[in-house]
Amino acid sequence: MVSEKQQNNNLNKFFREEYYSLKGYVRSKIEHTTESDAEDIIQEVALRIFSRPMDALPIQNIGGFVYNAIKNKIIDVMRTKKEKIYDEKVLEQLWTEFTALFYEGDAKEYPDQLKDNLKKAIMKLKPAYRDIIIAVDFEGYTYREISMETGIPSGTLMSRRHRAMSLLLKSLETEKKLKNLDYGKQG
Repeated sequence: MVSEKQQNNNLNKFFREEYYSLKGYVRSKIEHTTESDAEDIIQEVALRIFSRPMDALPIQNIGGFVYNAIKNKIIDVMRTKKEKIYDEKVLEQLWTEFTALFYEGDAKEYPDQLKDNLKKAIMKLKPAYRDIIIAVDFEGYTYREISMETGIPSGTLMSRRHRAMSLLLKSLETEKKLKNLDYGKQG
C-alpha cells in the first residue's frame, strides 16, 4: 500500500511532468478557450485532488484519475459557461452601449474613432482588468457568477472593474491631451 506522502509525491511529479500535456488536452476539448482558462481548470482539478480527505482510497492509476477528473471539470465548465457573443452587429451594439456608459452620454452621439480608442485602451489593460470588463460588460456575467467560477471574491472583482475603468479614463484623457498638443503645433 502506498503511503499518503508517497501518493502526494507521485501526484506532484505527475502534474509537473504532464502539465503541458494536460493543458493541451483541455484546449483540445474546449473550443475558444484561452491559455489561462486551461490553466485554471488544471489548477482547480489539482487543488481538489490534493485536498482529498485522508481516508480516501489511494489512487492506483494517477494518469487515468487526473485525466478523468479534468474531463469531468470540462463537462462542468461547458454546462455552466454562457455562450459568447460572436454576432458582429450585436457586438458592435455592445461596444456602442459601453462607449456611452463610459463617456456618460447618448450611445448614438459617439463616433467610431472614440469606440476604436476605447477598444485599444481596453486591450492594453492588464489581463485581470481586461477580463473583468469583457466578462461583465460584454458577456453579461454577474460578479457572483464570476466569483463562483474563479473563486475570486465579488468585492475583489468589483474593485478590479472599478480600477480598470479608472485606468481607461486616465489613458483616454492622456491620449486626448496629446492629440490636443499635436493640433496646437499644427495650427
